Order: sequence, then C-alpha cells, then structure tokens
Amino acid sequence: MTDRTVFFVSDGTGITAETFGNSILAQFEAKPRHVRRPFIDSTEKARAVVEEINKIALHEGRRPIVFITLVSDEVRTIVTADDCKGLVLDMFRTFVEPLEVEFGIKSNHRVGRFSEATKSEEYNDRIEAINFSLAHDDGQSSKNLESADIILVGVSRSGKTPTSLYLAMQHGIKAANYPLIPEDFERGKLPASLAPFKGKCFGLTIDPDRLAQIRHERRPDSKYAALANCRYEVAEGERMMKREGISWLSSTHKSIEEIATTILRDLRPDRLMY
Repeated sequence: MTDRTVFFVSDGTGITAETFGNSILAQFEAKPRHVRRPFIDSTEKARAVVEEINKIALHEGRRPIVFITLVSDEVRTIVTADDCKGLVLDMFRTFVEPLEVEFGIKSNHRVGRFSEATKSEEYNDRIEAINFSLAHDDGQSSKNLESADIILVGVSRSGKTPTSLYLAMQHGIKAANYPLIPEDFERGKLPASLAPFKGKCFGLTIDPDRLAQIRHERRPDSKYAALANCRYEVAEGERMMKREGISWLSSTHKSIEEIATTILRDLRPDRLMY
C-alpha cells in the first residue's frame, strides 16, 4: 500500500472527496501518495486526469485508487470509462442516487457548495468565529470574553491554538484560549480575567515528556523546554483545573477532531446538532 497512489478528483475543491476518502483509507495500515485534482469541470480536464491516472498505473504496475465527486454526467463518464486504469469509487453515485430514490426527489447536482456558502448566515458566523479566535489567541486579549462560546486553558504548547481554530473553522465556535503560566500557579487561582467565565473554560493538558519535545523544537536548551519545568507546569496546571472544577483532557494521543468533539459534547452539545 505504501507505493500506491490515491487520486481525489472533483469538479469543486476536492475537499469532500479527500475528507471522505481519507476516512476510509484510515481503516488500513498504509500511507499511499495523495493526488488532489480539483475543478475538473470540462471534458478536456477529465481526459487529462485519466491520462495522468493511466501513466501512474503503468509506472507503479498497479491501478491507482480514484475517489470522485463529479456532478456532470459528461465529465463523470470519461473518468469512469473502461479505458481509465484506476479503481474509481464514485461517491455521488454511491450515496446521492440511492437518496434520490429514497426521498423521491432529484438532487440539486450542484458543483461544490462554496459559491452559495458565502451568502449564508452560517458561513458569515464561521468567519466571525475565526476572527474572534485569532484575536483571542494565546491570551492576547481579554476583551469581549462574555461573547466567547468556549475558553481553552492549559500550559503553553498543549494544543490550545489549533483546537481553537478548528472549532471556529468547522463549527463556528468563538473559542478564546489562555496559556497558564508559572505566575498563575504561584497565585494559586485562575487569572482574574477568566474567573467570571469559568463555566466556559475547558482545560488541555499533555504528557510532560511530549511537551518537552515540542518546546525543545521551539526554544532548544531553555528552561522553558526543560523536562523538570514541563513536569512542574503540567502538574500545577492539572491541579488548578481540578481545584477550579474545570473539565480537561490530555491532548497527547488525541487528534484535534477528537479534542474538539469532546469539548463540544461537554460544553456545547447543541452545536453537535444542526
């Protein structure tokens, strides 16, 4: 599998094909080479993709895997024809057509979903959430925290920033994040700016050895990255969260998606239904 190539072919951005395809490929212990081919919206582009697929098949001696999300029948026919030497998995035909039968209506057959998304309230809310999360990253601002949906707390480099941005981009969550520092531990309580919003707080922690490794890449041979200091900060951070009654989890072996889903489940379960 490691020498296999996987194509994601779409008449839109290809994000749907790649996301769905990757969720399927994750069931296999393999890391094939990924090739995304977006905006395949003409017969000329479709033939060029088929030619590329066939060249890879000849070079690797086995057929590439091809995930497609193509609305145009004319374009799709070219990619799914017998002269294409890939294993073509048509997501629309697999899922959309059975749903047309079940619902008793035809689908919109739209090319992508982003052209109309920019006009929707949901899209604008998501952009606003991204701007909020960027403005409140790493404790940069304590203004408007009453507008925050979630406030992530934890020691530096425990995964707060990527989680905040993921929550904003994928779920439209206004997520601020605040790094707990030694001065907070010496005071023995949450920073004053966070105290009124403790109910919105969720904590991230991390294995000290992993934290030291991450920090060493950022500031090698510093006290900040020293294992003893990382152990101290992690222990104090967890102690503070327990004392303050803040739910928390370790980011050490969890993906951003798993962390975000856990946070939503615990603090904003309403955002898991839409």
